Amino acid sequence: MKAISYSSFGDAGVLEYGERPDPKVGPDTVLVKVRAAAVNPVDRQAREGNLDGLLDTVFPVIPGWDVSGVVVQPGVAVDEFAVGDEVIGYVREDFLSRGTFAEYVAAPVRTLARKPLSLSFEEAAGLPLAGLTAYQVLHRTLRVREGDTVLVHAAAGGVGSLAVQLARHAGCRVIGTASERNHEHLRTLGAQPVEYGDGLADRLRALAPDGIDAAFDTVGGEALRASAETLAPDGRLASIVDTEVFSYGGRYAFVRPDAQDLAHLAELAEQGIVSVHVDRVFPLAETAEAHRLNAEGRTRGKIVVTVDWDAPEG
Repeated sequence: MKAISYSSFGDAGVLEYGERPDPKVGPDTVLVKVRAAAVNPVDRQAREGNLDGLLDTVFPVIPGWDVSGVVVQPGVAVDEFAVGDEVIGYVREDFLSRGTFAEYVAAPVRTLARKPLSLSFEEAAGLPLAGLTAYQVLHRTLRVREGDTVLVHAAAGGVGSLAVQLARHAGCRVIGTASERNHEHLRTLGAQPVEYGDGLADRLRALAPDGIDAAFDTVGGEALRASAETLAPDGRLASIVDTEVFSYGGRYAFVRPDAQDLAHLAELAEQGIVSVHVDRVFPLAETAEAHRLNAEGRTRGKIVVTVDWDAPEG
């Protein structure tokens, strides 16, 4: 099969497009023919070796954890999915090697859910990792409640935009940090936009004089400090990027594959409660360029890589 892989840590230049062996289908996995795979900031962290202390790396590595596609072969013990089922997945194992930037991926059933019919394959590929991160942080880590004032950093990005929608669905007031060019987009999602940069804590106090009930940090550094400074007395703080959150009494979160959570997100998408904005689409052979663009950190929504193929009949 055609795939993207790398044999050493480094910048996007280590990514190579070429032939890799087809994946083996285990008893509780399904072989998915990939239609699209989304790029996430964690892909760069993995490629540069920054996750080497958390996850073992087996070179060569096919990157990517997000996928949308079609089941072409269920494992012998799988009865959850059949040939022809359209699926989405956050296909993360406990080591780095067998990712989703390829024509095929063998996905454990615990990582999959049925694809929302209302989303294109490109949109659907952007839902799993970002959606699960947003959902699990809001509802498991921060435990948001109706009426809370919730702060979401980088609110126009992949995780942030879904967090805004999910928090609004939970009945929360949402304040979102973003660059000026994305403020109107945030308003359409139901968030009150606020500019990044110097003076952020003062701007947040002006918007929420009684304090922030729940702060969702996706940026770290100064954004994290401003969040901690503007919490309500019983406010909760979580970060997905900066372990300094512990020094502020907050919690660090790392998204987990969860088929039930993913199915719930798919249902919310089907109902039109959450949507995925796709900013750019690249063919599989141009994954390195997609990685470079994602590293700039100015994307609205998701960058997606697609695999061209003819869908099976029947």
